[in-house]
Amino acid sequence: MQLSMTISTTSPFPSLSPHHPPPPPPTIERPNSKPRQTLRVSHHVGPPQALKGSGFLSAIGRAIEEEEYRKARAEVSRKGFDLEGYSIEGISIGGHETCVIVPELKTAFDIGRCPSRAVQQNFVFITHAHLDHIGGLPMYVATRALYNLKPPTIFVPPCIKEDVEKLFDIHRTMSQAELKFDLVALDIGETYEMRNNLVVRPFKTCHVIPSQGYVIYSVRKKLRKQYMHLKGKQIEKLKKSGVEITDTILSPEVAFTGDTTSDFLLDPRSADALRAKILITEATFLDEGYSIEHAREHGHTHLFELIEHAQWIRNKAILLTHFSSRYNIEDIRQAVSKLQLKVSAKVVALTEGFKSMHSS
Repeated sequence: MQLSMTISTTSPFPSLSPHHPPPPPPTIERPNSKPRQTLRVSHHVGPPQALKGSGFLSAIGRAIEEEEYRKARAEVSRKGFDLEGYSIEGISIGGHETCVIVPELKTAFDIGRCPSRAVQQNFVFITHAHLDHIGGLPMYVATRALYNLKPPTIFVPPCIKEDVEKLFDIHRTMSQAELKFDLVALDIGETYEMRNNLVVRPFKTCHVIPSQGYVIYSVRKKLRKQYMHLKGKQIEKLKKSGVEITDTILSPEVAFTGDTTSDFLLDPRSADALRAKILITEATFLDEGYSIEHAREHGHTHLFELIEHAQWIRNKAILLTHFSSRYNIEDIRQAVSKLQLKVSAKVVALTEGFKSMHSS
């Protein structure tokens, strides 16, 4: 049986980050006993009288029905987007939890509370050390070990590597577990090869503590112009003689900012983030309820700043994340429509965990 659970963003628990205003008081919700979807499956068994009432066939019928129901519910429950050839999912509520997952890249960006889907990803990219972005890291490593998955590769800003190692030493002592992983301190401007056709580079962001974003690039080889007129055998001969006949082409695929002010939009060193196929960026504040100055003071981006600097955005798709928990789904959709008017990119928002204003 699959249960449907609504996550209230007006949590009674305090924010995990000290730089977010507290959410409004919590409201009490009663579980809805009515299923959200009813699936009817008709089974035709013949001849109708000969096998009627057969326990064996009844069991088969129930199994088929349960499997069809499971598939239907999985499709209904799926939260995420198909953007530019990538399926992107996750959760990002400002001050509470951020984890954005790109299964095609085997990647999770930040890991505030380790959602189950993140466990299957081989790479985790940490943007900064606030708990709502890094708190789930020990659980992620431990859960992968529980399922006998290979040790993951975790990328962090160099300035927090030592502290992350200390954090895991404490957990090893407490849990008497190995907690194996590969910890990579990747600095801004450095390049790491994830696999033979993928590399990643951090870029500078601006938060209240040290932070960085990441751009993942696809890698392909292109024949140099001076050899394009040659035939196959001639090219093969040059290649065997040791001549470099190709250039390496890096194409930015997915960029993730994490928490940041809008300064990255005007930084020439962030150009690849702004021309990646997909830009995943924060928009903590969406309206006049909080000023741009307030957003900047707390190391965040206001929607109005994205609109103001929209001419620099060259991405094909933009995924907005990290909204304050004060907003509802309708507020977020309205914000998306405002930005959509200013950019050619498709604009969508990660609303997992947010409630509608019409929710009871």
